[in-house]
Amino acid sequence: MRALWFLPLLAAFEGAVGSSGDRLPAFQQCISRCARLQHTPSDLAQRVTRWTVQDECNYACMHSVTDKLSSQGERVHQFYGKWPFWRLAGMQEPASVLFSLLNLAAHAQGVRDVRRSVSKGHPMRRFVTLWGFVAINAWTWSAVFHTRDKPFTERMDYISAGASIFYSLFLAAVRVFGLWDAPGRARLTATADATTHRRWMPLALFISAMFAAHVLYATRNPRFDYGYNIKACVAVGMLHNAIWVFYSWRERRFRRAGVPVSRPYTIQPAIAVLVTTAAMGFELLDFPAWRRVIDAHALWHLSTVPIVVYWYRFLVKDSIDETQWAREKLPP
Repeated sequence: MRALWFLPLLAAFEGAVGSSGDRLPAFQQCISRCARLQHTPSDLAQRVTRWTVQDECNYACMHSVTDKLSSQGERVHQFYGKWPFWRLAGMQEPASVLFSLLNLAAHAQGVRDVRRSVSKGHPMRRFVTLWGFVAINAWTWSAVFHTRDKPFTERMDYISAGASIFYSLFLAAVRVFGLWDAPGRARLTATADATTHRRWMPLALFISAMFAAHVLYATRNPRFDYGYNIKACVAVGMLHNAIWVFYSWRERRFRRAGVPVSRPYTIQPAIAVLVTTAAMGFELLDFPAWRRVIDAHALWHLSTVPIVVYWYRFLVKDSIDETQWAREKLPP
């Protein structure tokens, strides 16, 4: 599932250091001239989104220099780790904001589907629902961060993305390794008690402690530790992906061994992992924003929306397959 959970993480990984564009002499000279004019933002949306005089100068000079270089046939530069974008209603990267909100909406609809389709007594219902809310929080901060890239919004984006990744690992382990509080082999009903044993509690405490330590370490200095953060989150995400690939392989192996299992949908997690990995190519093939509106990062956001829908369809199908839950061997 955290093939998908890489999504809010990669949404957060923006350039955090200076770029070639903001080191150009023409840009620096433009900034100096603009600063002397003290042009205060007058648009309401810009005031609401807290555009300062310096922000206005950076924005105006970025586009002025880009226009001049483009007219001379020179390459487009990044400024402060980002490609030049036309803002809209105070939003720095409106396309990424829109696509982040589409992901948020997909998760919100997924949570509604789970609540509507899965019995209240189902042992996995609460875990999947909580996962949806954690992802909604991550995409909310992704949208906020792409609206205004500030130190606070940046940290909240990174931390929320990390929370989604770590929780996704927990959810995958609970489902694949049978740590749910199943009420026995009886048919699941709305009155079934799914909190009797709490087999998942030790894992929940361990992963929570790991995440808390991760956040404390990444934020130990005034400057967020980007390098450590991406390494830690990618490691957790890869472990998550491996668990779901193992799940799909295990189910296929049972069928080949003659075990009477009829669940073709169990291949979906492996497919989701592969498709998401392929979609990550947008991040690797970074290019200047088309018409200064849509760049590779925005397309990456857009490509994840159908993957979210695909995951929820699997989760709902997996949860309501009562025959499966009666058939699987429960932990002692």
